[in-house]
Amino acid sequence: MFDEGYFNLGYLDTLSYKNTFVHRLDPRAKLIATVAFVVTVVSFPKYEITGLLPFFLFPVLLFSLGDIPVKFILKKVLLVSSFALFIGIFNPLLDRQIVYSCWGFPVSRGWISFFSIMLKFFLTITSALLLIATTSFPGICHALRKLGVPGIFISQLLFLYRYLFVLVEEAMKAVRARDMRSFGRQGKGMKTFVSLVGTLFLRTVERAERIYQAMLSRGFSGNLHLMRPHRVSGADIVFLSSTMVLLYLFRVHDVVGAMGSLSMGTF
Repeated sequence: MFDEGYFNLGYLDTLSYKNTFVHRLDPRAKLIATVAFVVTVVSFPKYEITGLLPFFLFPVLLFSLGDIPVKFILKKVLLVSSFALFIGIFNPLLDRQIVYSCWGFPVSRGWISFFSIMLKFFLTITSALLLIATTSFPGICHALRKLGVPGIFISQLLFLYRYLFVLVEEAMKAVRARDMRSFGRQGKGMKTFVSLVGTLFLRTVERAERIYQAMLSRGFSGNLHLMRPHRVSGADIVFLSSTMVLLYLFRVHDVVGAMGSLSMGTF
């Protein structure tokens, strides 16, 4: 189970090294587009549901154009969905005003706000995961640096992400050593766990000192550089401008209502 969690931790970053249209876009364009998407989705009122439906077009296009496995991303979203579920589950109990009846079942404003929260959560978290899966976390950090975020903050984020995998590998070694020396339930109590955490902490401090000395010996000055710097191309401008236009149209106009009226007039 521990090894599987480690594999899932790195697999999201592995997806970012594919060679598709979305992966080749400049990280700054994808970051700005994703932030604009999240802000637009969150800006909807708490009783809005139909207005959020056209925004599914954005993650669907990223899934298809970026060749990202849908099942893997959905598992990640479901893993953290309990937080949004806990936030919105009390709405039907607190807001019981009936709005309309659906197939004989009364629907209250609380249920509408609950589904609105879940839709916003799904759209925002999915877009964030797709951004990492098509850009990589280091790519996002370098995009933030190009957009004016202080370099010391970016360096801390990159070090945190890079050595998170090192820490997990050290933890895996300690867990495997404990399992090889344990029989049944022996060696898996709280005392052993505390000793394991202490050993891991000492290893972390020692590894950090060695890494710091190695960086100083190689002339590290506080800035991290890319081997291949990104450049804004025509495709990036088209992607970003079309995304902004669609977000504006979806936010200002009732697309679902217009399509419903058009279909009713046609038939």
